[in-house]
Amino acid sequence: MLICFGLSWPLNAYKNYRAGTAAGTSWQFIALITAGYFAGIAAKFVSGNLNWVLIVYFINVVCIAANWLVYFRNRRLDAQRQTEVVVEEESFVVVA
Repeated sequence: MLICFGLSWPLNAYKNYRAGTAAGTSWQFIALITAGYFAGIAAKFVSGNLNWVLIVYFINVVCIAANWLVYFRNRRLDAQRQTEVVVEEESFVVVA
């Protein structure tokens, strides 16, 4: 499961980067997954069961971090596009 998730996150980040919009991206979902990974890492440390799975957790956290970066980049791009639309509407003058 961790390996499949780990492979899915870079693909998701790439797809969202190419899309250039945060529309359809749920920050709540990404936050929940992030919390799950940190809970898994904490459980490994608390139980003292430090094995190769911990490395996979850390790799997945890096992939999730990339998704967060892309999400905030896309939100900024969405805000810039929205500002451009408002400016264009305000500069549009109808002369009768």
